[in-house]
Amino acid sequence: MFRALEGKRGLVMGVANDRSIAWGIAQAMHEAGAELAFTYQGEAFGKRLQPLAESVGSDFMVDVDVTDDASLDTAFAALSGRWPTIDFLVHAIAFSDKSELTGRFLNTSRDNFKRSLDISAYSFVEVARRAHPMMAENGGCLLTLTYQGSNRVVPNYNVMGVAKAALEAATRYLANDLGPEGIRVNAISPGPMKTLAGAAIGGARRTYKHTANNAPLRENATLAAVGGTAVYLASDAGACTTGEIIHVDGGFHVLGMPQAENL
Repeated sequence: MFRALEGKRGLVMGVANDRSIAWGIAQAMHEAGAELAFTYQGEAFGKRLQPLAESVGSDFMVDVDVTDDASLDTAFAALSGRWPTIDFLVHAIAFSDKSELTGRFLNTSRDNFKRSLDISAYSFVEVARRAHPMMAENGGCLLTLTYQGSNRVVPNYNVMGVAKAALEAATRYLANDLGPEGIRVNAISPGPMKTLAGAAIGGARRTYKHTANNAPLRENATLAAVGGTAVYLASDAGACTTGEIIHVDGGFHVLGMPQAENL
């Protein structure tokens, strides 16, 4: 098998369990030859992550709270102590109060709006600020995850749609800022997937079924498909791709209406 990431190493942030999109990406990157480090938040997630990290040959895990500058500084200091440089970083972090992922966006609270934007969008900026000096010598790749609720209304997605819109805008601005350093910044936009985060959104099962029935390929994205896209973006083949929002959703994003048989 062609190992497109042989000799490369990077940090994966946001693995919650073995069904996480971040885990699908980590597996694909490992199979492509990359060395991996991981972050988690809190003891419970650390216990879930440890056997997964070990299964891909990683012994580097660090606890980090992306809303805490000191925690981020400590995590990246530990990472730079292990590796002087990295080639890629995967940011798969998002949050909203589950109770506000049902009903109307109109009812979003101020506190949840600010916290959702901070964790889901601004954290990517904080992470990029700390990661890019570790990439400056050879360039590198920053990746994040988004969803089409950023630019189209998706029932119950609510404040997360606004947060993902901010994240996508941040991706473009970071791509412009870091391009002269040879650092590419991109976002992958899968369709709805059966993950811990996805399950928190009201009506998730119906959304999943609807997209699978109507996407041009008549299926939702798989972890392997998203992982393969991440490998491409982090590899030398992705050397001229930056500022992009790449959809891995069976083509659902091109539709204006459901398929004729589902109208």
